[in-house]
Amino acid sequence: MEHRALPVPDGLDGVRVDAGIAKLLGFSRTQAAEFAEAGGVSLDGRTVDKSDRLRAGAWLEVSWAPPRTLEVEPIPVPDLGIVHDDEHIVVVDKPAGVAAHPSLGWEGPTVVGALAASGYRISTSGAPERQGVVHRLDAGTSGLMVVAKSETAYTALKRAFHDREVEKVYHAVVQGLPDPLAGTIDAPVGRHPRSEWKFAVTADGKHAVTHYETIEAFPYASLLEIHLETGRTHQIRVHMSAQRHPCAGDAMYGADPTLSARLGLTRQWLHARQLSFVHPGTGEWSTYESAYPADLQHALDVLSGD
Repeated sequence: MEHRALPVPDGLDGVRVDAGIAKLLGFSRTQAAEFAEAGGVSLDGRTVDKSDRLRAGAWLEVSWAPPRTLEVEPIPVPDLGIVHDDEHIVVVDKPAGVAAHPSLGWEGPTVVGALAASGYRISTSGAPERQGVVHRLDAGTSGLMVVAKSETAYTALKRAFHDREVEKVYHAVVQGLPDPLAGTIDAPVGRHPRSEWKFAVTADGKHAVTHYETIEAFPYASLLEIHLETGRTHQIRVHMSAQRHPCAGDAMYGADPTLSARLGLTRQWLHARQLSFVHPGTGEWSTYESAYPADLQHALDVLSGD
C-alpha cells in the first residue's frame, strides 16, 4: 500500500473528498472515489466517504494499492479496417465494441491489441497499455482513429491533437430536430455528480465546444454533421443530451428505448466520419474517410422509410 498524509488547505474547505483528493494529489476523480470506497481515506482519524466534505486544517490521510500494470492482449478483430498504413502511421476504421486501448474494467478487444495480433509494430511512446495511441474513441463509437508507428509521428500527432490542429468530423443521429438547425454548444464537461461512468455539463467541468449542422431531418430524428473543437470524454453524447437531443440508441444519456429498438440500435448512433491532419512524415495535409457500418446504415434506412 502507498500512503500520503497532509493537512487540508483552506482552498479545499467544503470540497467533496473525491474532488479534493484529485486536485491535491493529482489522481483522477474516479481513482480518488475508489480509494474512499475501499476505506482508504480518513479525516482526523475518521474514515470518510467519497461524497463527504473536506475541512480546512483537518489531517487528511489517503492509502491506496499501487495500480496494476495493464497488459495488451493480442486479440484479433477481423472487422477492424485499415484505411491507411505507412512507416509513420496506421489509420484504422474501428468497429463498435472495440476499445482504443486496455483499461481497468474493460475485458473486450482493443485497437492496440488488434494491431499487435496482426503484426503491426507501433510506437513505444506512451504508457505501456496505450503505446502509439494519440486519441481515443468510445468503445461504442465506430469510425476513424490514427495510431502512431514511429516515435516522430507520436510526438507530432500528440502535439497536433493538443493544439487542436486536427479536424475531426462526426456524424450522429439524434432524437428530434435541433433548434436552431445549426449552431455551437459551448458548455463545460465533467464527471457526472451521481454516476461513476457518466459525464455531464457541470460548472467545474473542462472547456468543451461542439459545432453541429443538420444534414437531414426525419420524422423522429435528425442526421447531424459535428465538428469538435475540443475532445472531452463523451463530449458529443453529453452535449446533445444536454440539448434534449440525445444520440439515438444511447441509453446511458437518455435515448428513447422504443425508438432504439425500432431502429435496431444497441449502441449510440455516432460515427467518426472524417479525420484530417498534417501527416507527420510528409508534412502534407491528409484526409481520411469512413463509410457508415451496417447497423448505422440500417437505422438510417428505417428512418428514411418513415
